[in-house]
Amino acid sequence: MRRHQRVVVITAVVTAVAASMFVSCVPADGQHNGPGAPPHTAAEFDELFDELNNWGRWGDDDERGTFNLITPEKSRAAAQLVERGLSVSLSHNPMREDAADNSGSFEHVMADNLRSDTYRFTYHGYAVSHIDALCHFEHHGSLYNNVPTTASSPDGCGKLGIENLKTGIVTRGILLDIPRLKGVAYLEPGTPIYVSDIEDWEAQAGITVSAGDAVFLRTGRWARRAELGPWQLSGNSAGIHVSVVRWLKERDVAFFGSDTASDVQPSLVEGVNLPVHTLLIAGLGMNLFDNVDLETLAETASSEDRWEFLLSAGPIPVDGGTGSPLNALAIF
Repeated sequence: MRRHQRVVVITAVVTAVAASMFVSCVPADGQHNGPGAPPHTAAEFDELFDELNNWGRWGDDDERGTFNLITPEKSRAAAQLVERGLSVSLSHNPMREDAADNSGSFEHVMADNLRSDTYRFTYHGYAVSHIDALCHFEHHGSLYNNVPTTASSPDGCGKLGIENLKTGIVTRGILLDIPRLKGVAYLEPGTPIYVSDIEDWEAQAGITVSAGDAVFLRTGRWARRAELGPWQLSGNSAGIHVSVVRWLKERDVAFFGSDTASDVQPSLVEGVNLPVHTLLIAGLGMNLFDNVDLETLAETASSEDRWEFLLSAGPIPVDGGTGSPLNALAIF
């Protein structure tokens, strides 16, 4: 046995998130019924899923999804963004205390001899910075690329596990700082973000989201928590409206992430909980970063007057894992 041993135990528990509250309404930014309108019902969501999914785009056996959009040329171009060598972590330190947004998600036990310790994570939920695998969400019994949910078992995902990201993510990262756009410290829970907000931010920041980018949305969740204390994010958080997914596909975004779980909650699609998660993961084949801490990144980007950076991230490649905690880095 090695003299210095570190044991990391990862427990993947798919947390049921806010199944109780659904709201059906027409978005306040003027979107309406008709061709191209956002879905308001489960049936309309199913139609959108069928229209936008990437099943078969990269072959019937593909397990990488939009990760395929990051080419060697894209990674080399992203590396050219490093000018100062300034590195910023996008991970929120694991929290031990129980709180409204954190129920036993992390435990650290260390041996008396300092040569062994154990980390236990329950990383799905709203406390731990993590990335979702493509086997984490299903739609009507199918995972991404029409893989049946029966391919998975309590022993792990038979396909589409987090090990498919083992080579790491190296691409251009983009920060969408919507509170800064609106002149506030943070967005209030339940605030939906639309394509118009994102494009207004592009114009203000002088950036354009392009193919192969990893896009991070700041709602100010961690800033609000620091000021007002924790709250139950399940069913009560700012995030993107499902209509944004069409825009993400048109721009060929490779990864998306947020300081919450990306979806605006309560859901604005009647009968569908977490429609953004469902459509992006099971439909487009896009891995999602959840609960990342974007506060220092926002401060740094503002100071540098640069809203693009080199993103480097790699999960723990657990075979058949539904995701992994990780420490993603933004490098300027």
